[in-house]
Amino acid sequence: MSRPLIAILRGIDRREAADVAAALIDAGIDRIEVPLNSPDPFASIGRMIEAHGNDALIGAGTVLDPADVRRLHEIGGQLVVSPNCDTDVIAETVRLGLQSWPGVLTPSECFAALKAGATGLKVFPAFQMGTDGLKALRAVLPVDCQVFMVGGVGPENFADWLAAGANGFGIGSSLYKPGDSVEDIAAKARDLVAAWDEVADD
Repeated sequence: MSRPLIAILRGIDRREAADVAAALIDAGIDRIEVPLNSPDPFASIGRMIEAHGNDALIGAGTVLDPADVRRLHEIGGQLVVSPNCDTDVIAETVRLGLQSWPGVLTPSECFAALKAGATGLKVFPAFQMGTDGLKALRAVLPVDCQVFMVGGVGPENFADWLAAGANGFGIGSSLYKPGDSVEDIAAKARDLVAAWDEVADD
């Protein structure tokens, strides 16, 4: 079962990339992004794809330029996540057949992203919108629009966000920080998946 959880591995070292990805996949998280402001991000993404490309949706975060979308496509990446709503980045992502998850915060950004062909929306930072803001936004968004919350979200508030209309989450520093051992990451990933499964089944 693929869970709507995206692991955000900001700052990961390419030498640990495949092992960390394996730990996440084993725990039940099969959507992984490496932000492009990490050291040598395409090397990390490439190693993950080589080792686990058949078992996970792997790609890049903090994608700000269509050229980076093309580079990601060349190495087999499938997931493009941005902190902003850049319709050029979205259009190039869609053209190449990758998933597009642009960052949005206002209704105007949401509808611009959807019009450009985004796969789904990444509300960032989620804490700035809040659950009341998401409820209001959900009243005007297409019913089938996928909305993932990123920034200030975690197991402690999964249920509140789901009740407000969220579909999934991007999890960063509470799941991975540079220097964490693979064992620690695996344990946190298992806890995160267990928390998701508990609220998703309610």
